[in-house]
Amino acid sequence: MIPYRLALAGGWIDQPFISKHNPEPPGSMVVVSLEPRYTFMDRSGFATSTRATAARLWGETLPGRDPAALMRELYAEENRGRSEPSGSQDMAGLVYPGISRLDYDFRSEGGVFPSHIESTTDPTAVAWLEKVVWLIPVAPRPEGYSPLDKKNLDPHWIRWLGGSGKDCYDAILARNLVALGASLNRTMACWEAILPQTVRHPALQTDLKSMLSDYETWYPGAMYSGCGGGYLIVVSEDKVPAGLKIKVRTK
Repeated sequence: MIPYRLALAGGWIDQPFISKHNPEPPGSMVVVSLEPRYTFMDRSGFATSTRATAARLWGETLPGRDPAALMRELYAEENRGRSEPSGSQDMAGLVYPGISRLDYDFRSEGGVFPSHIESTTDPTAVAWLEKVVWLIPVAPRPEGYSPLDKKNLDPHWIRWLGGSGKDCYDAILARNLVALGASLNRTMACWEAILPQTVRHPALQTDLKSMLSDYETWYPGAMYSGCGGGYLIVVSEDKVPAGLKIKVRTK
């Protein structure tokens, strides 16, 4: 019963090596806590390794304690001994119910944890997001793949990345499909500018860039669930062929 985490616009702003270059902090990203209706692929951007750590730490269900404390406890356990820690958005997306905007500011705790979290379990917003989000399985990121070999930490693009999360959250609350799609497209443009190997890498067997371009043309917006592939997240009021639906955890 441990939930999964879906990351929408603004991903990577939770990493201090990114947020420290943001000229207009805080930068934001959006995470959604999902009921485990499916077994999502490992190495596909659904925080499956963090979810496994949570299961080892707490058992089959989340403890009924303050999500902020659970986030920090899970972060410490997940990153014990790691030289390159995973971002705290993985933990926040698992333990905070509903749809959350995580604001990251390097001046606050070195950007490791959100300086502010805005969450909603509003039934209207949740039902709308469940209606318009479709997940298309592509492929897990391959062994040996890393998006961090090439970095272009341009403050202009990092500011745009952090802004995409704010726009995404506002679009969900307003139930604005065009604005939601634009925030996803903007995130992917920022990823490619800041970390070029997110969609192009010698280890990748799938032409992620071409697939993304097609779906951005056909639908209001699309992005990958994680670097190196995973699932393609498409937003559309109409059915997307082969698309899976999500169920947001609100309790």
